[in-house]
Amino acid sequence: MNSEQLKLPSYGGQALIEGVLMRGRRYVAAAMRAPDGSIVIEKEELKGIYQSKIAKIPFLRGLIMLWDALGLGMRYLTQSANVQTGEDEKIEGASLYLTLGGSLLVAVLLFFVAPAAIGRGMQRLLVLPLGWENVIEGVVRLGLLVGYIWAIGKMPDIARVFRYHGAEHKTINAYEVGLELTPACVMRQSLEHPRCGTAFLLTVVVFSVLLFSALGSLPFVWLLLSRVILIPVLAMVAYEYIRWTSNHLNSPLVKILVKPNLALQRLTTREPDEKIVEIAIAAFNAMIAMEENRETGPVIPQAVEGAAAAVAGGYRNQPE
Repeated sequence: MNSEQLKLPSYGGQALIEGVLMRGRRYVAAAMRAPDGSIVIEKEELKGIYQSKIAKIPFLRGLIMLWDALGLGMRYLTQSANVQTGEDEKIEGASLYLTLGGSLLVAVLLFFVAPAAIGRGMQRLLVLPLGWENVIEGVVRLGLLVGYIWAIGKMPDIARVFRYHGAEHKTINAYEVGLELTPACVMRQSLEHPRCGTAFLLTVVVFSVLLFSALGSLPFVWLLLSRVILIPVLAMVAYEYIRWTSNHLNSPLVKILVKPNLALQRLTTREPDEKIVEIAIAAFNAMIAMEENRETGPVIPQAVEGAAAAVAGGYRNQPE
């Protein structure tokens, strides 16, 4: 068996409201539990930027990850909410774009602009040397991120979404070690996964401290503008770092480097029950069926089991 046959594709996903999104290289599928108990599946081919040359260019391909979160992910999150509310309360059209735009604006102001303003204010209040505002800003940003995730995790509805997040991780983990995708097999897998979006967020925060510190002390207006303008740059660097660590999990150094990312996932995942796991499996099966039909040949989990277990490096298949 050659190295191409052993290479395991990287699949990802996202928790939805009573549902799970699974993303492949060419297709995406979402499975959602309707109020009547049935499973609704939505799927589509990933075209445009996903199949462009940008998707293969280091760093620039990180922009696709950013679009996944802001575009594709939010659209399916809204669709999952519509499944729960029904036709009468469906969010679409102008109201949908206003909601998405408002959410994005709040996130940018809360996690990028506000920490920069607080950092500059604290530096002047405490009469600290120039440059210290960037360190304070990074600490504030990290505190806001962790505090926000912890706080919303206390809300019952969000805690339930986090259970779907756990099911998404467990399903991908089961696939990557070559196990049959049944509720029993999936339930035994780890809640953690190195390529998680939570890891991406933490990496963005850490690299923001390094990048913004390198810029030095800027005039206040440029300070705030730089935090917004450089978000795509941070996303590109963070994506490459996540990609590199996930491909080198056998390295003792990498195992140490990913520990903070894995630890933060404990705040964004919860143990799912079998009904929730069924949704994640349904989404993955719908996605992989389209992927295998689209590719020249199917990727069979058992055929790559040895390679997948080696890549796992002990993180992806630990018994609970």
